[in-house]
Amino acid sequence: MRKSILTRLNNWIIFVVMTTLVIAIVVASTSLINFLRKEEIKRISLLSKAIRIQQEVKTPDTDVLDLLPDILNINNTIPFIVTDKYKNPILDLGYYRNIPETTIKNPEELQDLIRNMEKNYAPIEIKVPDGNNQFVYYDNSRLLNNLRYSPYILGLFILLYFGFSFWFFRTIKKTDEGYLWAGLAKETAHQIGTPLSSMIGWIEIMKLDNPESEGVHEIEKDIERLRTISERFSKIGSIPELNDRNFNETIQENYDYLKTRISRKINFTLNLPTYTVLVPHNKILMSWVIENLVKNAVDAMKGEGAITMSVFERNKNILVEVKDNGSGMTKQQARNAFNPGYSTKKRGWGLGLSLARRVIHEYHNGDIKISQTEVGKGSTFRITIRKEETL
Repeated sequence: MRKSILTRLNNWIIFVVMTTLVIAIVVASTSLINFLRKEEIKRISLLSKAIRIQQEVKTPDTDVLDLLPDILNINNTIPFIVTDKYKNPILDLGYYRNIPETTIKNPEELQDLIRNMEKNYAPIEIKVPDGNNQFVYYDNSRLLNNLRYSPYILGLFILLYFGFSFWFFRTIKKTDEGYLWAGLAKETAHQIGTPLSSMIGWIEIMKLDNPESEGVHEIEKDIERLRTISERFSKIGSIPELNDRNFNETIQENYDYLKTRISRKINFTLNLPTYTVLVPHNKILMSWVIENLVKNAVDAMKGEGAITMSVFERNKNILVEVKDNGSGMTKQQARNAFNPGYSTKKRGWGLGLSLARRVIHEYHNGDIKISQTEVGKGSTFRITIRKEETL
């Protein structure tokens, strides 16, 4: 529990740091854009003064004459145009700049441009001696317009980068966990194999003394079951062949075996379709999943209650439901039920449902989930697998 709280706290710290970083970049970029905008306004104001001086001074100083064209020509980025007081553009040389010639030659398009400039910035008034004041209309440079979207693009890029990093490291973690569980499963199969071989030998000796012994036959069944369990574990981590087709048969065999080995205080029933259900599956691994779900149901009922296993078809899918009337689960328990190592029981490693999910998701391209659960009323686990297409 303490580890879970620390993990969540670390996740929140990372989230806050990431968010702060993104906001800081956006704020810094916005500040830079505002600074550039103010600088462009200063340049246009200086240009307006140069135009006014050029019109007011009849006999300017030689230095002033050299300076004025430089001020006018230094602006190679900011679009502007000078108009009279009636908004009629003055198309003399030096009274407009950085505006496409096609726009200059089209009066309607030029008027639209002037109106758009006025929406963005109030024009700068040039007062002239004769009272026919002029106005300088201007807009952002192309660079400034492009930079306006850069904070959002940069912020989006950073979020995508962190999202990819999170996905990448999570994938690595899942892969490592997969190798761990696969290695554990194969080692378990290897450990079971040695005493199992010995037990098979002893059974053969016992059969020589009393071949018709009921006890020997029952032990034989359990040894065969152990062999199946060993084979199940050995298949984890490798790609199994989905050679089995008759799904009814697999479910029926599991039901028959489990019914004789669970408490008689449990009313265990099976509902199968009346027709043959064809689903490509691996019988050994599918049996393991069903056994895990049934045993979890038995534990949830503490050995007394009712379990109903049903198989039915829906939207070209075959569904298997295992329903019990046991203790049920809280929402948090249901969310964590399939996580490796999670268990509500004092005994066990919490691997059963995790491995069951792997068998269904990765090997059968299906889905397994808790479709319904309520504390004190029981739970329903549902497996969904694609039905075999028939020609």
